[in-house]
Amino acid sequence: MEKNRIFQARRIWQWLAAVAALTFFTGCDELTITNLTPSQLPANPSQIYTFSAKFHPKSRGFVDSSLDPQIVIDGKIHRMDPSPVGGHIYEFDYQLPAGRTEVTYYFLATYDISFSGNPTMREAYSPVTTATLRSRAVLSMIANRGPVGARIGVVGQGFTAEDTVTLNGQPTRTVFESNNSLSFFVPAIPPGRNYQVAVVGPTNSHAIGTFRVDPLGLEVFPSALDLSQGQTQTVTFTLPQAASMGGLLLDITTDVPDSVIMPEVVIPAGSNSVSVPVQGGLPGSGSLYLTGFGGGEVVIPISVR
Repeated sequence: MEKNRIFQARRIWQWLAAVAALTFFTGCDELTITNLTPSQLPANPSQIYTFSAKFHPKSRGFVDSSLDPQIVIDGKIHRMDPSPVGGHIYEFDYQLPAGRTEVTYYFLATYDISFSGNPTMREAYSPVTTATLRSRAVLSMIANRGPVGARIGVVGQGFTAEDTVTLNGQPTRTVFESNNSLSFFVPAIPPGRNYQVAVVGPTNSHAIGTFRVDPLGLEVFPSALDLSQGQTQTVTFTLPQAASMGGLLLDITTDVPDSVIMPEVVIPAGSNSVSVPVQGGLPGSGSLYLTGFGGGEVVIPISVR
């Protein structure tokens, strides 16, 4: 029994000695390195990205003037500079080669520990990390509510002509304006409700937020059309107030498409009305429909003789 106790005591002391040696050589109790670089870097035209970390000394014997913070990117060592914010934070600007979408790096530091005037150089390392470029960043909508037909801007980064804005999953008429800007027309959907908005691309989808579709009154003159084949009549659409920036698209549908010939109807921004010609096509009877206006839908009967 006594021999077993001695054997166990020796094992405990050996384990403690190993831990102490590991702590001494790695310096993990003397300096901690905290990575402050985001895991996703927003892409920018310059392809220059800032990597930063906090090098926090914890030992009373740490020699501040000896600290040499560095970063290793793709196997190459670069010296880091003090950050303007201070607080033992250092940073390095790195220009990523064209075509790269990710970068692997880690931080290291050499420093001295001194007790009784005898400095000893140590090293500390951070884990190896991979950061990826975020080519798309949807920031916000210009407005979070509006009527059917309103043109709503979306600002962000990394947009393409293949992107589509959806409301509750329903695609909208989307206009690609630039890498940083899209716009969409609020489709003919029931007003008085909130809809989830997203930008959908070929490979991913990004939620933007909630959009409220408001009801809007609309007057149409004349309220019904009776045309001969080939005859043209002007129809005027009037809002109770001027259309907002981007204008108001009136998404008009009909159940007799062969009988109606008319252009796209857009009330210009700053105006509260627009007049368009409607021409009779093939003989038939039906209606023009505008969903989302008045009591929910405006119906204009039409007959072509």
